[in-house]
Amino acid sequence: MEYKYTNKLVREKSPYLLQHAHNPVDWYPWSDEAFTKASREDKPIFLSIGYSTCHWCHVIERESFEDEEMAEVLNDNFVAIKVDREERPDIDHIYMSVCQAFTGSGGWPLTIIMTPDKKPFFAGTYFPKRSRMGHPGLIEILEKTIESWNKQRDRLLAASESILDYLNSDSEDDSAGELTIEAAEKAFKDLKSDFDSEYGGFGRAPKFPSPHNLQFLLRYWKLTNNPDALNMVEKTLRSMYRGGIFDHMGYGFSRYSTDRKWLIPHFEKMLYDNAQLAIIYMEACQATGKPQYGEVARQIFEYVLRDMTSSEGGFYSAEDADSEGVEGKFYIWNPMEVTDILGEDAAAEFNSYYGINEGGNFEGNSIPNLLHNKEAFDNIGSNPAEGYRIKVFEARKKRVHPHKDDKILTSWNGLMIAALAIGAKVLGDKKYIDAAEKALTFIRSRLIRNDGRLLARFREGEAAYPAYLDDYAFLIWGLIELYETTFKAEYLKLALNFSSDMIRYFYDKDSGGFYLYGSDSEQLIVRPKDVYDGATPSGNSAAAMNFLRLGRLTGNSDLEEKAYMQLKAFGTLINNHPTGYTYMLMTLLSINSKSQEIVIVGDREEQNARRMLELINKSFQPFTVVVFKDADTLKAGITDIAPYTKEQKMIDDKATVYICENYACRAPLTNLQEFKDIISDRVSGGQ
Repeated sequence: MEYKYTNKLVREKSPYLLQHAHNPVDWYPWSDEAFTKASREDKPIFLSIGYSTCHWCHVIERESFEDEEMAEVLNDNFVAIKVDREERPDIDHIYMSVCQAFTGSGGWPLTIIMTPDKKPFFAGTYFPKRSRMGHPGLIEILEKTIESWNKQRDRLLAASESILDYLNSDSEDDSAGELTIEAAEKAFKDLKSDFDSEYGGFGRAPKFPSPHNLQFLLRYWKLTNNPDALNMVEKTLRSMYRGGIFDHMGYGFSRYSTDRKWLIPHFEKMLYDNAQLAIIYMEACQATGKPQYGEVARQIFEYVLRDMTSSEGGFYSAEDADSEGVEGKFYIWNPMEVTDILGEDAAAEFNSYYGINEGGNFEGNSIPNLLHNKEAFDNIGSNPAEGYRIKVFEARKKRVHPHKDDKILTSWNGLMIAALAIGAKVLGDKKYIDAAEKALTFIRSRLIRNDGRLLARFREGEAAYPAYLDDYAFLIWGLIELYETTFKAEYLKLALNFSSDMIRYFYDKDSGGFYLYGSDSEQLIVRPKDVYDGATPSGNSAAAMNFLRLGRLTGNSDLEEKAYMQLKAFGTLINNHPTGYTYMLMTLLSINSKSQEIVIVGDREEQNARRMLELINKSFQPFTVVVFKDADTLKAGITDIAPYTKEQKMIDDKATVYICENYACRAPLTNLQEFKDIISDRVSGGQ
């Protein structure tokens, strides 16, 4: 295809940058070349940050960046830089903090204007081309900036210095302090007061799934036996599944709901959401014994393995909300379309089941949902419209599909590896562990540099960017789950090795906690630490949990101490607003529980050993770590990593369980019923 315009983004791998490679705007990637040009020509930088499946990023491109008049203003007076926030979370985090400081809010597309030395003096999100309805227009903003740059530059430079001082003081805030169980109590009370008892979730609209809030509540319930915590989890999970935020035809969850009822999603699907939601649905399955929650996880995995997995095993990042330039077009239906597929009688039954009618629920069409059907969740394993659903899904395949962002991110792959490993354990399906191990093999072969440094992104044969904190923390999480499902000691060893690297590159030896990007990465205007648990847990929160689990699995008290230090490094910050840090608070709950370490010694193929593992796998044991030691000493590689297991042996040639709780160990036992009684006591909430 011949294009009228081509800019320097054409050499990039990011799907988001490539979407803008033929704009009339003379875009540069984030590069020394761009900053040198700005400095040489004495021009401010226009920085635009987004991602390829972002609806409003598409809108601003159509309105402004494909517009020749706008391009002329930008090209003549600015150096324009495009950044993919998913490739460069370090850049995005810093300048999003700027936007929030300037405006009190943030989002994408993120619009920054800054000096050639990267100091910002203007920030915002989406702007229309020209002012409308009281919303300033981008072209007017640029024209005013040009005038100020030429005539009042001192004022702009003073603003940039002021915001830089703010960022530095904010990043250096003394957030350390003691963190006690009262922070978890306050988080529970705050979540309860914000809970929507009618539709589930928290607040009104828009509503985000925030799976880590639900994971926190499940653990709070486990620790306290407070039924309100479990009720909030169940109500939310059931309501989300019945709503339009779940794709009832092809499965998988959208990023968030624009309304209170979970009916109308923002249609993009993100890998990280689906990984975390699969985990919380499986934990609910364990906690309640209700198989319907596990079935939702199966459906999520069906979507991911079908649509979001590369031939080499890595997982793609996201699918767009838009197709053919229209948000949600791929996912919505009208009754006549269904009739054409199924015939009149079957269509009437199908449309009634999924709430598809002439009036519609979204711009004249219908998003399939089950909100009107209170029994639908309970009947999830025996959907009466299943045969019809498959036919409608097959017909939907012929539509123009939304854009798929096929870059492979180490961090989000770590989350999906964790989810699939848990899936193999909880749902008993070997294909999930096969997929998790294949993804790990992909990362080890494609996303590790020759010197051993983990990398962040792979696409079209190219791995790039030194991995960020989240990449290490989420991959270590995945490795821990792989170990506790397969009991292959190599996964635990790899988790320990990556933990050492994470400490080496990211740890703040003076104040504690981990920086967002490594000491060997590009050094930006500030080096932040992020602990807020937003769309995903923060790398710092995941690291705390990883250290606690690794310390208990291996008997390494230094690692466990690192978890305590993580809590202390951010204690004051968390105490002030605990609901912003619920994943970090999960570590606090674990520390305050009657933690349990279980070592099973035996042959995994032997019946009693298998049954012992099944008992653990089916029950919700969030404060327990499990080690399996092969009775064959030649295979028992775990003793090198966890020396305390060295003297633990089979008794009378039977699978033997060693249980330690609260730093005290029980006598070893071989009786399956005795073990079942202990586990059952903990399942029922007995602590």
